Amino acid sequence: MTSLANMPFSLLELSPMTEQDTVSQTLANTVTYAQKADELGFKRFWMAEHHNMRGIVCAATSVLIGHIAGHTRNIRVGAGGVMLPNHPPLVVAEQFGTLENLYPGRIDLGLGRAPGSDPITSRALRRDDRRAEQFDDEVAELQTLLGPYDGKSPVRAIPGENTKVPVWLLGSSLYSAQLAAKRGLPYAFAGHFAPRFVHDAIALYRRDFQPSKVLDKPYVMLGLPVVAADTDEQAQYLATTSKQRILALMRGQALWLKPPVDSMEGLWNAQEQMQVESFLGLSVVGSPATIHHKLSMIKRELAVNEFIFTNDLYELSDRKHALEILASLTSS
Repeated sequence: MTSLANMPFSLLELSPMTEQDTVSQTLANTVTYAQKADELGFKRFWMAEHHNMRGIVCAATSVLIGHIAGHTRNIRVGAGGVMLPNHPPLVVAEQFGTLENLYPGRIDLGLGRAPGSDPITSRALRRDDRRAEQFDDEVAELQTLLGPYDGKSPVRAIPGENTKVPVWLLGSSLYSAQLAAKRGLPYAFAGHFAPRFVHDAIALYRRDFQPSKVLDKPYVMLGLPVVAADTDEQAQYLATTSKQRILALMRGQALWLKPPVDSMEGLWNAQEQMQVESFLGLSVVGSPATIHHKLSMIKRELAVNEFIFTNDLYELSDRKHALEILASLTSS
């Protein structure tokens, strides 16, 4: 037995796009990728809401969740997450209630309060910049809409009512950790892009957790960027794709997946290198043995219950092989 044996592994997907592929081909690749994860026994396949970002095509999150669920058998499919200030809670309850009725017992609803885009696009989506300040109240409203009817409310989510779709809180700050603890909800920390507060947020969540009707003890899922390959050298080479993508993000450029390169030298300056490496500070890159060692250390240090991985590699074949490597770590 190893420290990773039988630990749940999940995936966070952005439907990454190359400049050469069409949206249709990209989404077809996402389905193939999800089917591979389903075949290998991954726990969840979550789609992340983003808007107005060339190179990422998961804006219509609930539509994609239904499409993925319809092309897989066992894996849980959900949102990682729906940016709640962008949507009325009633609409979210109706959408995910519908999904739960179509795919019973397989739908998750992760909630975030970030815009999932730039400020101008955020205003186009929200129409009200104050929505994020009401996040706590809107989470409570959404839970009520997905729960049993109280016999009083004139507004009901039909479908949605009494589906009890599991609600998660997602975040990269102490605020999200505190709210998840207060409401007794499972918590997913976004270590795949914001590693800075990982220790403090998880510690706060565990310390302040209050048992609820849906969860009797803390449950932490940690997002990590992973690049798994047969050798450490090959993994470091493949990892340059995600480095180029984060560099483009910081420069305000399109986020196309770019082919790996032998060296990042000449592609960034010293300050940009430091910023990209900080962004990817929790990256797990390497061979099966290296990945196993790093994940075991993180699990032991942070006492996480589940990992959810981003896997931004250029070739679909490399992405699928990375899943095979990860799956082997929990069965050995």
